[in-house]
Amino acid sequence: MIHSRDTLQRLEEVLEQRRNTPSEQSYTSRLMAGGPQKIGEKVVEEAVEVVQAATSESDERVVSEASDLLYHLLVLLAFRKVPFQAVEEELARRFGISGLVEKASRKSAHLDSSGERT
Repeated sequence: MIHSRDTLQRLEEVLEQRRNTPSEQSYTSRLMAGGPQKIGEKVVEEAVEVVQAATSESDERVVSEASDLLYHLLVLLAFRKVPFQAVEEELARRFGISGLVEKASRKSAHLDSSGERT
């Protein structure tokens, strides 16, 4: 059995290959050719489908739609050359911090000395 981390790592490697060596037969290459706008549209579409599935469909559908969302998010990260490890590190940094506290710290970090957003 393949462990989920191994799957994510292997997928990230394939996405990097598709970015560096596009193939006309590759859905991933086609997405990347559309740039962040096209990939982002798919991320939004899949996020909506996850919510719809969670609201009124089976757990299997939620898993399927969540997989689609994660795949498209990984494509977006690969397009930007942002390793998934960076996301993991950010989640680790936030671990154990109240979500409310963490969110408030992000808002205050975007204010300049006069209290204006930067």
